[in-house]
Amino acid sequence: MRLIQNTPDLSAYLADDEVIDHHHPVVRETAARLAEDVDDSYDYARAAFEFVRDAIPHSADTGDPRVTWRASDVIALRTGICYAKAHALAALLRAEDIPTALCYQRFQAVHGLVAVRFDGAWHRLDPRGGKPGAGARFSLTGEGLAFTADPEAGEQDYPTLYAAPHPLVLRALEAAPNAAHLARTLPTAL
Repeated sequence: MRLIQNTPDLSAYLADDEVIDHHHPVVRETAARLAEDVDDSYDYARAAFEFVRDAIPHSADTGDPRVTWRASDVIALRTGICYAKAHALAALLRAEDIPTALCYQRFQAVHGLVAVRFDGAWHRLDPRGGKPGAGARFSLTGEGLAFTADPEAGEQDYPTLYAAPHPLVLRALEAAPNAAHLARTLPTAL
């Protein structure tokens, strides 16, 4: 699949905003800790991916009722659904000047992941983790996503790479007082 930037300006994929708040102290401290034991940006990207995948549980798997969406909150509270975990990973990668986009798949609901830019190409990564059968792995040579879309079943990989969260996703997260409400209001398509 050919991935398409929604803006040609690569610097947009390094931006700090209210959601991907990579200048926040908790994001900076986490990024610095992850960067201590790595040799290069590839190793850092792997370490950040594995941290978000493994150290931040997916709230739907754990039954955590809290809804997080801001990267610093996801990292500080150690909980979030796929979108929130994607926001956290994007912030950690952007904190180390690695261009990172948000991207999506459609299953019963829209699923959030990221794409990272290395060697002039975008590579999708899925920090979801947690759920049995969700075998997400770090790879820059082939996709190691948690789930593979089946077009015959109406599932879809969206090719657009967003510099900021899709407005439908962000509205659902911001409006949800708890996980049960969010589960009923997740976008089913973009």
